[in-house]
Amino acid sequence: MAIVSSAEAGLRAAPRATILQLRAAELSARELEREAVRLVASSPVPVLISSRCDIALAAGAAGVNLPERDIGLEFARGLIRHGLVGRSVHSIAAAQRAEIEGADFVIFGPVWHSESHPNVEPVGVEALSRVAAALRIPVLAIGGVTEERIASVHAAGAEGYAAIRMFQ
Repeated sequence: MAIVSSAEAGLRAAPRATILQLRAAELSARELEREAVRLVASSPVPVLISSRCDIALAAGAAGVNLPERDIGLEFARGLIRHGLVGRSVHSIAAAQRAEIEGADFVIFGPVWHSESHPNVEPVGVEALSRVAAALRIPVLAIGGVTEERIASVHAAGAEGYAAIRMFQ
């Protein structure tokens, strides 16, 4: 999964990604909707919208990914009935709660140090392995993922990874 901040970034990442997540918290709702509509219309892979169920619906996106402190998954599922609903989490307890509440997948991390979140302590590959072993839903690693670390992600039992810088 590539996490992108614009339709243009998403299209550049699409040849290497299997799903795109549009995350652009600095945009107004109207600007984010415009970006989402453009990306959904032109992307060769499914698009998720970060944190905004309303914009995911309006743009015809494949679903939404919600930060850990965002609205409850049951509320998101009430809106996104036929799409994907994911949750970004930072602990095994939060990952298990997301699964119980109906998440289709979790994004867990940061596994390694991440330039996009420099003040957040990485949890490491062993924590990723514990989360992957504890859940039945897919777990995606995030945070400091590089081409060289992808094998470690899969060896830990994660289904895949989410990245920002790797796709830029």
